[in-house]
Amino acid sequence: VQLVESGGGLVQAGGSLRLSCAASGIIFSGNTMSWYRQVPGKPRDLVAQMSTHSGTYYTGSVKDRFTISTDNAKTTMYLQMSSLKPEDTAVYYCNIVRDGVNYWGKGTLVTVSS
Repeated sequence: VQLVESGGGLVQAGGSLRLSCAASGIIFSGNTMSWYRQVPGKPRDLVAQMSTHSGTYYTGSVKDRFTISTDNAKTTMYLQMSSLKPEDTAVYYCNIVRDGVNYWGKGTLVTVSS
């Protein structure tokens, strides 16, 4: 299983970015899929999650600004981010849980300038 994130970069506050997570060896359908983010010195925090059992979840600070989705083939997961704020600056990781095993990508850096 391999997860590869892309789409990070530098954006001004108020701008938008779309992160992608390409999966190989696994599909997103039927599993719990998530985006996390981490800033140096702090724990990795859940940003958005999607599962067939629990539906869709967003942490409060990104609700109504971020959208988690997948492509029709269920091999790529997206995080559409809009109205970005400097506090959204972090390394963003995609995650999938299958049979109790966590799989992680290596992350993509998002920097939001004020």
